[in-house]
Order: sequence, then C-alpha cells, then structure tokens
Amino acid sequence: QVQLVESGGGLVQAGGSLRLSCTLSGRILSFNTMGWYRQAPGKQRELVATIALAGSTNYAESAKGRFTISRDNAKNTVYLQMNSLKPEDTAVYYCNADRVRTGPMAVRDFWGQGTQVTVSS
Repeated sequence: QVQLVESGGGLVQAGGSLRLSCTLSGRILSFNTMGWYRQAPGKQRELVATIALAGSTNYAESAKGRFTISRDNAKNTVYLQMNSLKPEDTAVYYCNADRVRTGPMAVRDFWGQGTQVTVSS
C-alpha cells in the first residue's frame, strides 16, 4: 500500500526550529509535486510550501523567509525546515504528494495523517 508518513513535529518555543520529514512509500511508478499544508483550529487547511520534481518551490506568504522546503527524490522524501517559529504556526501539518502513479490508469493524490506542531510563547 502507498502511504505518506510524516515525522518531526513537536512542541517548540517561539523562535525555535523544527524539521519535518515526509516519506512516500509503496509501489510507486512516478509522482510529481510534494508539499506541506497545515490546518489550525477553526481554520481551513492551507498551503505552506510545495516543491516540484525539478526543485522549483512555492511558499505561502507567511512562510517566506522562515521556512524552506526540499526533497530527496532518491528517498521519496520531502522536508520542511521551519525556523523562527511563531505561535501562529501552531497547526497540524500534512504532507501531500500529487499525481502519484501506481499503475497504468491509477493516478491520485496522497495525504499523510498529519503531524502536530505546537509553538509556545
């Protein structure tokens, strides 16, 4: 079975750093963009950052200058380095992989179960 597993979440003080990791595993023929999304209490899920296969990145305005997304294609892993964390960054962070091909006519997105990031004052 194809799955995405996130790790690296936790509790950190404001101004601290965390590094999230997400690994896509299973029988995978190909995939494209990977990214991180987050959902805070009372808010809709929002994009944090994405990275395409070739390495081009896209960041939410709130993440620019503080977060860095990267990927290791050989390991099917995407990372999110989060620096200068703020309490407003507190949310469940979800990993996403789009256009994951598992067969000739089997292409779909996959989501991880989420990892909690809590930033305290």
